[in-house]
Amino acid sequence: MAEEKTTPPAPGDPTDVARVFAEIALRSKHLVETHLAEQARHTGEEPTDELGVGKAFSELAGKLMSDPFKLAQMSLRMWQDYFTLWQNTMLKASGGEAPAVAESGMSDSRFKGELWENNLVFDYIRQSYLIAAQNIQKSVSEVEGLDPQTARKVKFFTRQYIDALAPTNFVLTNPEVLKATIETGGKNLLDGLNHLLQDIDRGDGKLAISMTDPKAFKMGENVASTPGKVIFQNDLMQLIQYQPTTSEVCKIPLLIVPPWINKYYILDLREKNSFVRWAVGEGHTVFVISWVNPDERYAGKTFENYMFEGPLAAIDAIGKVTGENRVNVIGYCLGGTLLGATLAWMAEKGDPRVASATFLASLLDFSIPGELGVFIDEAQVENLERRMNERGYLEGSEMAATFNMLRANDLVWSFVVNNYLLGKDPFPFDLLYWNSDSTRMPAKMHSFYLREMYLANRLRVPGGITLGGVPIDLGKIAIPAYFVSALEDHIAPWKSTYKGARLLSGPTRFVLGGSGHIAGIVNPPSAKKYGYCTGSELSESADEWQAGATRSEGSWWIDWQAWIAGLNGPARAPARVPGMGALRALEDAPGSYVSVRP
Repeated sequence: MAEEKTTPPAPGDPTDVARVFAEIALRSKHLVETHLAEQARHTGEEPTDELGVGKAFSELAGKLMSDPFKLAQMSLRMWQDYFTLWQNTMLKASGGEAPAVAESGMSDSRFKGELWENNLVFDYIRQSYLIAAQNIQKSVSEVEGLDPQTARKVKFFTRQYIDALAPTNFVLTNPEVLKATIETGGKNLLDGLNHLLQDIDRGDGKLAISMTDPKAFKMGENVASTPGKVIFQNDLMQLIQYQPTTSEVCKIPLLIVPPWINKYYILDLREKNSFVRWAVGEGHTVFVISWVNPDERYAGKTFENYMFEGPLAAIDAIGKVTGENRVNVIGYCLGGTLLGATLAWMAEKGDPRVASATFLASLLDFSIPGELGVFIDEAQVENLERRMNERGYLEGSEMAATFNMLRANDLVWSFVVNNYLLGKDPFPFDLLYWNSDSTRMPAKMHSFYLREMYLANRLRVPGGITLGGVPIDLGKIAIPAYFVSALEDHIAPWKSTYKGARLLSGPTRFVLGGSGHIAGIVNPPSAKKYGYCTGSELSESADEWQAGATRSEGSWWIDWQAWIAGLNGPARAPARVPGMGALRALEDAPGSYVSVRP
């Protein structure tokens, strides 16, 4: 019988390979020059630990060493798992079957694929890593005597370290990468190196991972494309009014106040998942605030400025355009926090122009800040303030990097594998295009927000903060309110948003959807995903409310529309065309403010 010959991988096109090497050489030269210049600029500066990671782990080490018996128990527990894995692997090697010692979670997609499960070597590598990861995390969580903030830091950065060392992130321990390397003759690694250098070059010497193909999207065409007009603007925002698609509309118009941490078009991505387009189709006259992307000129803008020049200015403009003296308002994330403060200000002033309020993943009570709390303590806020005072703003990329760390496997390491190890181009994805379109934060406003909301949690306290000379009391908000949160939200944890919902005194409906801070909100009915839970009474305990809640399939959008329709009643008005009212159109949506990139 003739010996079967293995066909070697086909070599890459010499011209293509030469071109890639030429690009690498040019970029490498530029990066080395940039790096040397940066090093020269910082010569003599002492290294700093702005996040307090070193101090936190020093305290952890001290606590571990103070109880050697417990430390030995932790070590023994891990080695028992390794011994069981070794026994099970030997059993499998001899043709037997054995259960896995360690498995990744349902949401962990790193080890999906036949080679990870069916190949004995890679199954052993996978389980070895998971055993170490799970035991280290368990051991860290069991250490007693750490103050809460130090404990949060230790757990968070331990996870970052463990995620970074996953076998999926290395060529020799990732079967998918090895397979691609053999099949392409190593061209995937060459392309990956070129992608890496491109991203470092694009970040001016810092790694700026490409999450999507930016050329695949253009605002006004395939994202932020719902037809409308800018009908008002001031220093901080443009107000967009959208073109109606129904002959009649709800009498009460709808205003959306998005966060200014990111751009408004998270609620107007593509046609299939645009909340704005959907709401227009449901017969709402929709207005959206598009915040400015501030630079050093906005350093002195305050949270108070955002209230007066944002929702209050928008409500004034909407009244002029529609002739209505009432408006329904939606606030998302930080926009919802601003909405709560604005409604309390209006209640104190006796201003009745808001008919209802909807809060999307919004914090009013910051007692459970989630993993963002890792980055917010007195020392870190002082460091942020120092940098902001030098520039007049917080750089958007710094904020984006923090959010990406909250889900590092999905928003960092998956792209390292795809772009740099597999050498693939990033997939065109509207949500990630938006995610990479970061915005800056004015120094004075952001300092107030971090100190008064996150550090001191004063918004929840009656009279805890004062805006425009008015003490803010959320308990005076008596209008109907709708809160929707997401079960897996790491930015606005649902149990904290639930606490905020209970601060208001009017009739309040709380809805708990699935997924996270973005996907749980941008969840169109056509997707038929996640589902949501509702309950009639807001119990004192969030867990008690959840235990008694009723689950429904589909999107919370449908539930919200039924709720708002019940409040609006049957009153209708002729469709309102943007630019045909008291305020003329300034430009087409999405406007010029949203187009300013860092």
